[in-house]
Amino acid sequence: MIPLHDDNPTRITPVVTIALIGLCVMAFLWQLSLGPRQEAAIYALGVIPAVILDHARLVSHLEWVDPMLTPFTSMFLHGGFMHLGGNMLYLWIFGNNIEDAMGHGRFIVFYLICGVAAVFAQALPDPESTIPMIGASGAISGVLGAYLLLFPHARVLVAIPLGFYIHTMSLKAGIVLMIWFGMQIFSSLAAGDGPGVAWFAHIGGFVAGVVLIPLFKYPHVRLLAPARTGGRRR
Repeated sequence: MIPLHDDNPTRITPVVTIALIGLCVMAFLWQLSLGPRQEAAIYALGVIPAVILDHARLVSHLEWVDPMLTPFTSMFLHGGFMHLGGNMLYLWIFGNNIEDAMGHGRFIVFYLICGVAAVFAQALPDPESTIPMIGASGAISGVLGAYLLLFPHARVLVAIPLGFYIHTMSLKAGIVLMIWFGMQIFSSLAAGDGPGVAWFAHIGGFVAGVVLIPLFKYPHVRLLAPARTGGRRR
């Protein structure tokens, strides 16, 4: 199930959401420019649980930044066009409304905290893992958790691939996001060890977003609010 857009207008220009998308795209283009050194960049700037939890050290030529900065640098790296495109699609659809609900400055802090929470949700269950984690998925999962509490009644147009046929339908955001969260839990239980999707990061980021949104939203913004009307649409 692929979200295409929501029917939830905003009252501000989501400059932070746009900037985050731009930074991720620029970082990915930089990765491509590295050629065969892309893998080194992933190890140097991605999060390695064993390194940030002090169970291992990087070799000296990969210490591009302090390891404690990698939860932040890793949020802007991606493993391929599909990884980048999927993350940016979710950020574009859901991020602007969360930015609208808390303001630009608080949205930056909220996004980064959710991303860090996601990192440790993935790292703590396997603290000796040397597999690097990259991607904005954890932080964006926090945005999805916040959206669930703020706008569960907004409508989201989704595409459902059925073989060679793609069916589209409009669903409440609460249904879309709970299905998404359920898929993360199921996938985390089914996944084995080794490289792959950091499912626990998705779950941790989502939970962080649910927990933090009451603290970050403007006081006048209601939880579980009815769908908005009016305002700026995308």
